[in-house]
Amino acid sequence: MPELPEVEVVRAGIAAVICGKTISEVCVYHPRSVRRHELGAADFEQTLRGRTFAEPKRRGKYLWLPFADGDALSAHLGMSGQFRVDEEGAQGLPELRHVRVELRFADSPMVLRFTDQRLFGGLWVSPEGAAGPVEISHIAKDLFDPQLDIEALAAKIISKHRAVKRLLLDQEIISGIGNIYADESLWRAKVHYLSNGADLNSKKVKELLFAARRVMSEALAAGGTSFDALYVNVAGESGYFERELAVYGREGEPCGRCGAQIAREPFMGRSSFLCPVCQVRPKPYAGSAMAAVRARKSPGGSQ
Repeated sequence: MPELPEVEVVRAGIAAVICGKTISEVCVYHPRSVRRHELGAADFEQTLRGRTFAEPKRRGKYLWLPFADGDALSAHLGMSGQFRVDEEGAQGLPELRHVRVELRFADSPMVLRFTDQRLFGGLWVSPEGAAGPVEISHIAKDLFDPQLDIEALAAKIISKHRAVKRLLLDQEIISGIGNIYADESLWRAKVHYLSNGADLNSKKVKELLFAARRVMSEALAAGGTSFDALYVNVAGESGYFERELAVYGREGEPCGRCGAQIAREPFMGRSSFLCPVCQVRPKPYAGSAMAAVRARKSPGGSQ
């Protein structure tokens, strides 16, 4: 699934085209892509016609396209969902595969297309969702939100007895970070992905969060990270931050900091990439409050 930088690239690309534009025609080519719209594809088409788009918005990995009347078109990109913007009738465009939904405008020659190879994503109308659809109300602020309280976020992380990478990936704690930028941030902060949140101090956690914000800023400037055709911007172009990745996808290559060989380890049904020298593997429960609890409960432990 695209992470914050990729979704922000898409949001900005859409905003440059659709803001203030009125929808004249909607075509749903695959009903599965609007399955979250409870009244079905025909109602989805009818509901969107005549609506005028306001400024597209994003929270973490989640994107929505507000309408001027206060409702919103919500989007979940899933693993392969993409938005494409092309001029109607333009010559020389490559054939677009997997187009699921198409929107045309009364006051623009541009066409907004939602493509989705694997059909895991989708679109739906969120009533009164312009400020934030109810479906994402549980999603936490991301590291670029001006209202984010870094101190409170750090305190929350160090209160958790869970692997720090799990905490970074938990969209209800901090949104926008996925597997790629979690691994890159952990490498920059010299933190092992299995480090217990409760074993880290506030200073180290904030260092990790600032590293995550920096790496995502750099990725955003590079157009995001593209490992395959499943992520492109609205013009069909790939991001090129893959060239700058320090550990993700670099198994067997030398660490750019110490020269040790980058390792790949299984984690939560996916992979974690790290430098085993720079990112020291923690001893089980060492120094954590959990260790004290277990010690008290063990034979011979104090009560």
